[in-house]
Formats: sequence, C-alpha cells, structure tokens
Amino acid sequence: MSPGRFKIVIVGGGSAGWMTAATLAKTCPNKDITLIESPNTPTVGVGESTIGQINNWLGLIGIEDEEFMRACDATYKLSIRFQDFYKKGGGHFHYPFGTAELRGTIADMNDWVLNRILEGNTEPTHTYAEWFYRNMLLVNNNRLTDNKDGKFVGFDFTRDVAYHFDATKFGLFLKSNYALNKGVKYIVGDVTDTFVDNNGIKEVMVNGHHPISADLFIDCTGFKSLLLGKALKEPFESYEDILPNNSAVATKIPYRNHKKEMVPYTNCVAYDNGWIWEIPLWSRIGAGYVYCDKYISDEQAIVDLKEYLKKGNHNIDDSEFKTIKMRVGIHQRPFVKNVCAIGLAAGFIEPLESNGLYTVHEFLLQLVRILQRDTVSRFDRDAFNYKCKELFRNFAEFVGLHYALTQRNDTQYWRDIQEREYCKNLYTGEPTIYNGFMSAVDKRFNKFFYGASEYGGLDCITHGMHWFPTDSMSLQSARCGEDLGLLHEGWKRAKEAIFSINKRQLKIVKKMPTYYDFLANKIYKGGNVGTIKFSRKKK
Repeated sequence: MSPGRFKIVIVGGGSAGWMTAATLAKTCPNKDITLIESPNTPTVGVGESTIGQINNWLGLIGIEDEEFMRACDATYKLSIRFQDFYKKGGGHFHYPFGTAELRGTIADMNDWVLNRILEGNTEPTHTYAEWFYRNMLLVNNNRLTDNKDGKFVGFDFTRDVAYHFDATKFGLFLKSNYALNKGVKYIVGDVTDTFVDNNGIKEVMVNGHHPISADLFIDCTGFKSLLLGKALKEPFESYEDILPNNSAVATKIPYRNHKKEMVPYTNCVAYDNGWIWEIPLWSRIGAGYVYCDKYISDEQAIVDLKEYLKKGNHNIDDSEFKTIKMRVGIHQRPFVKNVCAIGLAAGFIEPLESNGLYTVHEFLLQLVRILQRDTVSRFDRDAFNYKCKELFRNFAEFVGLHYALTQRNDTQYWRDIQEREYCKNLYTGEPTIYNGFMSAVDKRFNKFFYGASEYGGLDCITHGMHWFPTDSMSLQSARCGEDLGLLHEGWKRAKEAIFSINKRQLKIVKKMPTYYDFLANKIYKGGNVGTIKFSRKKK
C-alpha cells in the first residue's frame, strides 16, 4: 500500500461499518475514507450487550455515555448472570465487572474456597462474586451511582460499567455524529461485483455500473464476508468443535413493569438445546434463543422461546421472531493483501459473554496502530492477524468453558456437549499460542495460592461452575494431613472481616437511587419510557 493520503473504502454499514468509519475518521484524518452501504441489508436490532472494554474504544473516539445512550435506547450494565449452566435447576451465578476488593482477606480470593471447604462445602457458588465484587451490592439491590463522592469504595463508574443498547441505533448515531460530519464519504448502493488482481481487490462495482478502487478495502459485510471470503476466498476456520451453537432466534418484547423488570445485567439462561438471553434496554427488552439446529428445528426454537417468555409473564402478542444463522469461527487471515475484515466478516464467536462488538473494537484498535505508519507491509498484516486471532481464540475458549464445565445431562444436546474434545493439546502437550482452556486447567485445578484477582471473569465462571482451585483432599495433603479444623478460626475471622466491609458498603448502597431512577435522571431526564428522539448535546 502506497504512502501518503491513500484511500480507504469500507464496504458495509451497520454497527461494525460505522464503528470502523468513526474510528478511522478520528485516528486517520489524513486518509480518504468512503463507506458503501447497501439499502437492502436487513438489521435485527434486538439489543446489543457489551463488556467493559468498549469504554476504551468510546474514550478513543471521544464519545461520552450521556451523549450516545439516549440515542440508542441504552442502559448501564454491571454484570452477566448465568442460570442453570452447571446443572438444570442448579441455580445461578454472576460475572460482575470491576476489580475484586481484597481488603480483609488472608489469602486473597482463595478465602472463599477455603471457607467453603472448612464449613462443609455448603456455601452456594453464587456467593463467590458477592464476597469480592462491589458491583454485586448494586446488582442485588438494583441500585446505581456515579460514585463522584468516592464513598462507595472499590467501584469506578468509568471502568466498572458496560452498556445494553440497540445496535442499529448505535450505528445510525455514529453515522450522523462521528462519521459523515467528520469527512467520511457515503455511497448508498449494492456491491454487485468485485475485481481481483495480485494486490488483492482492484475495484468493486456498485449497482452494476459504478467502479470504486482503493488502497485498502475494509470488509464489514457480515456473515457473507463479501470481500475477504467470497472475492479473495480466504479459508474459514470453524470453531464448532468448542462452540456448539450455530443458530439464534431473536425478538423484542415490551415491559409490563419497567421499574421492576429493568435490571443492570444481561440474563443468560441455559435451556434444553442452547441458552436464552434477556437484554433490558430503556424502552423494551431484547430476547433470543441461541441453539444448535442439529438438535432442534428453527420452528421449534421459536416455540420454545415463546414458551419461556410466557412463563416469565412477558407480553409477546405483538412480537416478531427472526431466525439468524451464525457462522462460528474466524477466517485463517482476517487481513489479506489489501482487504481487512472487521466484525462478522472476519469471524464470530457466539453471543454468550456479550462479545458481539468486542472483536469489532479490539480489531479496530490493532488496525489503526498499523495505519499510523506510512505504509502497510506484509509484516504489519501478519502481526495484525497474529494478535487478532490470539484475542479471538482466547475469548472463544473462555466462552467454550461455559459448556466444557457443565454437568447438565437432561437432553442429548447437553450430553453431547460433555463429550466434546475441547482442546486436543490438553493431553497431547502440543504447543499453542492460545491458552484459554489450558489457563483454566493450569491456574485453577488443584492449586492453592493462585494469586488474587488477576484472571477476572475466569474466576467467576470457574467457581460458578464448581471448578474450584483446590478441595479438601488437596488442601489436607498440602498441610501434611493436619486437621483442617485447626485452621477454621483464622479463616472464620477473615470471612467476618469481608462481611463487615460489605455490610458498611451496603448501608451506602441503600441510600443510592434505584437503577431505574438513576437512568431516568442522568440519561433520560424524567423517565418517559417509549420511543425517544435524540438531540445532540451542545458542547
């Protein structure tokens, strides 16, 4: 790719396309940027759930929460809740955002496991997150604060929240406020043909008669991967061996009682042949069923989702249900010659753990670093591919752990999941740059002092799924057969210290506004639930 003001063409709109346009407009102001968007591409728009890393991207672009949330039907998110993933009827656990609070502990986050052992393994697994993560005090009491006075110790509002929002509206918000008004050129039309040469794609044809060339094409065409997959024929690596689902049915449902139903977390419920999500936006709830069509038909999936929603007393009389086919995996190289794929065009994990936009903003952060140089070399592309695939695979294996650690056996779907060969190198010893599964084994199985809160969500998932770092046998062995009862008083005092801190913090939480009232006052200025028109905040 030549130095200087080279031309970049983004093919595809949606959240991935407009996030790409906004990122390039901000970080590459000297580049000639054009986005081509088809008028015929349908959007689902049922609700997008994000994780905390999106705050880094928002900060890079310069977008404040109060600015975009009102435009996108958005709410704050503090955690992800998992129901029945360990066993059917086996309860729930949370993966809250933020950093663990370790004041009062003896052995950091080991204290919970040690106390559980010493008290006869009666401690419910959902309390693990409640011991250490201050977000859980907010979640369990349905409260929220920006904590400007700093009284709620261990909670950073700018870091420890993510968002639920309408992804379609988010794309439109970026289009109007951070792309078109920042110099991005816009073409509405369908790419009807592509012309390939030794350097990649020479040009694309729009509407059959308008040729467009570029130094760099960015493929944001979703699962069809029009440029990288179809034109350049880059091989696709399926992840179906570790991620069992390939389909979803999605819908929008109204609130019956928005103050009661609006919660600060994404709800994920393991079901007969997959799992069901519920994402609380401001004016409605996004819901869907992720499943494998080898075990259940699309028609039956819709029936099952309707049944679940009716049991939850949701009104679905006017709801439409859309089926989505998912391509789970990633292209062998997301960046080939002069084509870089972002979003679904590059790869997709599956919606569990709210990673839909994660790969978009993380891949973009890698791309714009490369584009700061005068030219993009083969080494740059190879480095981009290595780093992006490492991020992708590690997150995919993290998601895969939710299945690998299950003990559900109530349907053939779940019985087969237990017999999957999740990672061959666990027993072959073959080296790999990816270590999601091996991290769980190496850092969580029969280890005692494994070291504080370094691993974040992996802690919460493994403990919630009863995969503990130690047990009474290994602990007693490490103590040379010592009577564990002799240790009990020390760990009991540690537990009391943790509970005392939480009790003091709870008094502060009880004085906070409810989650709904906080949103109504901070973002929606009074709380009128319904369709909300956005007006740009003056600066």
